[in-house]
Amino acid sequence: MEPQLLDRLTRRLWPEGNTLTGAQVHAVLDGARDERIEPLLRSGGLEYACLLAGPLTPALRAAAPFVVHLAPGSPLTERIFEGGWGRDWGFLTVAPPDVTLLQLRRHFRTLLQVQDESGRRLMFRFYDPRVLRVYLPPCTSEEAERFFGPVPQMLVRSTTEAALMSYEPAESGVRIGRISLQ
Repeated sequence: MEPQLLDRLTRRLWPEGNTLTGAQVHAVLDGARDERIEPLLRSGGLEYACLLAGPLTPALRAAAPFVVHLAPGSPLTERIFEGGWGRDWGFLTVAPPDVTLLQLRRHFRTLLQVQDESGRRLMFRFYDPRVLRVYLPPCTSEEAERFFGPVPQMLVRSTTEAALMSYEPAESGVRIGRISLQ
């Protein structure tokens, strides 16, 4: 990621800087996308949590989904943006300041499993942006409300340009927008 793009992304996500009263940005990352993600989080100094519960083998923990609270100017935030941009490491959430990382973890854990038509439980890899880009557009308003929970906006890197795709729950399902980073 070029420095100008990183600067524009940072200014877009934190227009008021790093404040406790402004919107809070979290990343939901798919550890299976890159072996560097879990070690980055462990050593990065920002609050994070694994979405999987219980004791995990090192291999499973390394491939697990995580939620991390991002901060502008943090070396970890910059490494996540630089390493993950264009590699579909995950997506971003923008939430009110009263929505905590623990609340996000609890909510996202409710989305980890789905049932198919025959009743089998399957893992829902919503934290993979390639899945999210396909799943969200056709959602009904009820599905969107359940999926978004306490998160009013989710952002995913555009696959065609230097932009973010914005997803928000709406009366008609999901409102999709584009945020240019040019």
